[in-house]
Amino acid sequence: MPGPILVTGGAGQLATALSAAPDVHRVGRPDFDFDRPDTIAAAFHAAAPRIVVNAAAYTAVDAAETDIDAAYRANRDGPATLARLCAQAGIPLIHVSTDYVFDGAKPAPYVETDPVGPQGVYGASKLAGEQAVLESGARAIILRTAWVYAATGKNFVRTMLTLGKTRDRLTVVGDQTGCPTNAADLAAAILAIVRQVDHTGWRPEYQGVFHAAGTGATTWFDLAVATFQEAARHGARVPHVAPIATSDWPTPAKRPANSRLDCTRLQDVFDVALPHWRDSLARTVETIFTTAPP
Repeated sequence: MPGPILVTGGAGQLATALSAAPDVHRVGRPDFDFDRPDTIAAAFHAAAPRIVVNAAAYTAVDAAETDIDAAYRANRDGPATLARLCAQAGIPLIHVSTDYVFDGAKPAPYVETDPVGPQGVYGASKLAGEQAVLESGARAIILRTAWVYAATGKNFVRTMLTLGKTRDRLTVVGDQTGCPTNAADLAAAILAIVRQVDHTGWRPEYQGVFHAAGTGATTWFDLAVATFQEAARHGARVPHVAPIATSDWPTPAKRPANSRLDCTRLQDVFDVALPHWRDSLARTVETIFTTAPP
């Protein structure tokens, strides 16, 4: 019998979405902890997986600016250890990375071969993780994604809905552009990749970096407006939302002004494309109001 899909990331949005698949073995703290390297090998060998999806990461973008060592342990060192285990076992690793590896200066969507230039510790640590995984000798698929949200957990969409319950007016950054990605859509894409690898066996064209994000692009401001438009269909209170510049909302970490991702390679190699962000947002908001109100 083939082993399971080992998914790291505990109760994170993506790991939770992936756990809906019947052959997923999900691990997280304290049994699997990048801050405790001995737990990585123990969890790996206990699961005896046929493929690994690493959805564990340090994602506190602003906190990473001062918590540098912790960010690198989780985003570089832990994935490197996991990749070496996969290389030794001869099994593939799907490693989730981020749009924040780019500096945001490109006027068009980023492709996988564009020069990288992270603007903060989070992006730099994730880029270091990509490099460590690729240098490990593992059969590695790196998926850069962006602006992930879900019907549960802590994310932009749920934060907007929560704030909208008590505030008459909200200001949201309107000069950063990206590709909102629903965690369930990303999980479905990952599982489709797993099925293809299971079906064909490993192929050289599977190796390397791919972009995997929701189709279409928008700003944080327009995402907020769209979120409240969907919420209004469910009788929610809708505040006035006003756009502001990034300079009006200073944060410890600098965000890329443009982090749009071109996902053509993902579709060409795996025949996988994520739904349009507006469609996914509508489904997510409906789920929130029917199962997990903010």
